[in-house]
Amino acid sequence: MTPAMRQFKNGLIDQNPTLVFLLGICPALASSATMLNAAGMGLATTAVLICSNFVISALRRLIPEKIRIAVFMVIIAGFVTAADTLLQAFAPSLSESLGIFIPLIVVNCILLARAELFAFKNGAGRAALDGLTMGMGFLTALLAVAGVRELLSEGTLFDVPVLPEAFPGLPVMAQPPGGFLALGAVIAVMQAVRSKRRASV
Repeated sequence: MTPAMRQFKNGLIDQNPTLVFLLGICPALASSATMLNAAGMGLATTAVLICSNFVISALRRLIPEKIRIAVFMVIIAGFVTAADTLLQAFAPSLSESLGIFIPLIVVNCILLARAELFAFKNGAGRAALDGLTMGMGFLTALLAVAGVRELLSEGTLFDVPVLPEAFPGLPVMAQPPGGFLALGAVIAVMQAVRSKRRASV
């Protein structure tokens, strides 16, 4: 397996930031009531991860060790501001739907963790790829949780009807308790898959 393929496998399965390391739980719960919101949050976070990882890695020899965390936060905040502005300009309805959660990407622990653990220690190309793979892992987790919630609460996926009109829906799944239930179920499935893979090796 090539290093790039290994990074993709780590981001999606073995080291999935949300389903394995339980990072980014707050945005996963807050923005996963619908698939559209989940996709918007996941893509915005992935874009910020790629850009911030690349810049932090490219500047790592210039960043003083003692203030590296502060520098990481400034770089991340800059890209989050850019992402928020672009969403407001080109996807105003999605931006309004996500509200304060886009600016709060700044404090998403996935970004700071990848900056500290990977981008600051590796080349810019690998750091950008790490941002892509970890972002895809986060996006996958969001879509899985949102799929369960939207399907059970509204009978739709991406606002497209999937279940019969007679399906009564479970309103609780669109509320915070439903987020916890859906996230717990998705994490349990992921752990079962990982355990099965380990047993087969």
